[in-house]
Amino acid sequence: MALNFWVSWWERLFFNPNWFDWVIISLLSPLSLIFGTVMLFRRLLSRSKSYSVPIVSVGNLTVGGSGKTPFVIALASKYSYVTIISRGYGRETRGMIEVSRDGKVLVDVYKSGDEPMLMAKSLAHASVIVSEDRHQAIELAIKRGARIIILDDGFNRVDIQKFEILLFPKLIRNPFPFPAGPFREFGFVKYFADLSLREDDEFRRVVKIENPTSKMFLLTAISNPMRLQPYLPQDGSIIGYRYLEDHAYFSKEEIRKILDHSGATTLLVTEKDAVKMEDFGVRLSIMRLSLEIDSWVFDRIDSYLHEVGEGDNKISL
Repeated sequence: MALNFWVSWWERLFFNPNWFDWVIISLLSPLSLIFGTVMLFRRLLSRSKSYSVPIVSVGNLTVGGSGKTPFVIALASKYSYVTIISRGYGRETRGMIEVSRDGKVLVDVYKSGDEPMLMAKSLAHASVIVSEDRHQAIELAIKRGARIIILDDGFNRVDIQKFEILLFPKLIRNPFPFPAGPFREFGFVKYFADLSLREDDEFRRVVKIENPTSKMFLLTAISNPMRLQPYLPQDGSIIGYRYLEDHAYFSKEEIRKILDHSGATTLLVTEKDAVKMEDFGVRLSIMRLSLEIDSWVFDRIDSYLHEVGEGDNKISL
């Protein structure tokens, strides 16, 4: 299914509003004030539970991609006995599922969701769990021997005591909370985080295209797909594109039709898309994304892990 009109309109309203969108934003702003206030009181009044192992949360205040997945991968690759816990958006299952254990993938992408599967396949020694109930997943991770737990998209889990990292895109055109804008809470809530990092300041994206060809058709199912534009080749090798809704799955038959009708030699996809096409038997050009992260960021995280990782859970860096 292609990106429908309403999803496309909301993404424009959130990420690149025009003059008419600002009229809609102003009309929706009272609802944003109510939503932000409710979320603020929820944060202020909640009690957080502590656990016997250090927990690091990597999250964002805005919907859409801010680099969480590559940041989690970069962070998890630094340590041993790490378990990543994610909700698993877009998966076709519910409940708690072990996606991988010590680097061994245990389920398919339909049970895990695309981002958890990408993390599982990218980390040879980490474990990945998906669950709506983060407390249940944390308890399982500790039982399995985790020394460090990373919460993917965990900033809004105010009931868990953790080291908070917030990632921000380099440009925010709409600063309003939902429904008038992309923010999940008021922007000043970032001061509740231990680290607030902005793209192109504390971290930078590095994108390399694996297996580029002269005729590539861009097909992707990510939020705000226009953010790919700066990383696309400008030599005319992109001969067409189609955007699907975030986390959408692909049809092998539709993909073959795209290749036949467009004359493309390969599909250009993100890594998140590629994990859902591994068994399709089609040639892919893959946009490999990594992050360059300032060293002081890891120093701060290491200091936290040394501080809380004592006794049997002493962290070895």
